[in-house]
Amino acid sequence: MTDIRTAVAAERTELAEVLAGLPEDDWDRSTLCKEWRVRELVAHITMPYRISMPRFLAGMIRAGGKFDRYADRQARADASQLSSAELVDCLRQNVNHPWKPPGGGYVGALSHDVIHGLDVTVALGIDRQVPAERLHYILDDMNPRQVKYFGVDLTGIQLQATDLDWTYGTGTPLTGAAQDLLLVLCGRTLPPNHLSGSDAARFTAGVTR
Repeated sequence: MTDIRTAVAAERTELAEVLAGLPEDDWDRSTLCKEWRVRELVAHITMPYRISMPRFLAGMIRAGGKFDRYADRQARADASQLSSAELVDCLRQNVNHPWKPPGGGYVGALSHDVIHGLDVTVALGIDRQVPAERLHYILDDMNPRQVKYFGVDLTGIQLQATDLDWTYGTGTPLTGAAQDLLLVLCGRTLPPNHLSGSDAARFTAGVTR
């Protein structure tokens, strides 16, 4: 438990440093999360630290009980009200926050921060490598139910990491860095040249078969 909490705090600390160094124009650039700019995504990352349970429940009711709808509305509202500096400061002030997603535990909290951090850095072309031990926490915990949640069809494909001793599934190899394959599992479309294999085009933007 201590190790995973330390990993969560380290990930948030490092992500805050990356975000603090972004030019202001980058905050309005797109991320790998469809229709969210950097500022909406960081507003979403920090949402658990700022939104009380009564406010969250009220928002969920207004969203008809659909979390994705609520999260989008909240991220857009917060991004319009908070500056980039305020969002970074919120993340920095909460590196040790005990929040964890329902049913996900602290591995879920780490996964949330790592994946959304990659949504920013990969989209912006920032060469940040998530430490291997953090990726192992997340990838070793991945299961078919989670992949199904993200709507990813990996039938006949085996993901093979080139930088870790890790595979997922069976079939034709799709290779790439472990953090890029994590994004594939989460339904993200990656920029060109991040994946290799006969099925790489299925998961890559701007590439046709």
